[in-house]
Amino acid sequence: MSGLKQFDAADYLDSDEMIAEYLSVALEDENPDVFLAAVSDVAKARGMTAIANSTGLGRESLYKALTPGAKPRYETIIKVLHGLGVKLTVQL
Repeated sequence: MSGLKQFDAADYLDSDEMIAEYLSVALEDENPDVFLAAVSDVAKARGMTAIANSTGLGRESLYKALTPGAKPRYETIIKVLHGLGVKLTVQL
């Protein structure tokens, strides 16, 4: 079994449509860690260093903010989403 590669969602987030769907489904979960993990996966897919540079956050700070159990500030999440080119919308 050592030949099996561990699943990494970031390997499959290769289109804007896939990323949008992935984040939308994660946002529906009641557990905020699910959304943080999804944002982290997208950031890894897009390049954590590039996201850190575009948001003005250090890579270490970015990793810490997106760790399950973290309580990142709203402003931090908005910066990261903006750096990812993602816009949150509200629908009734």
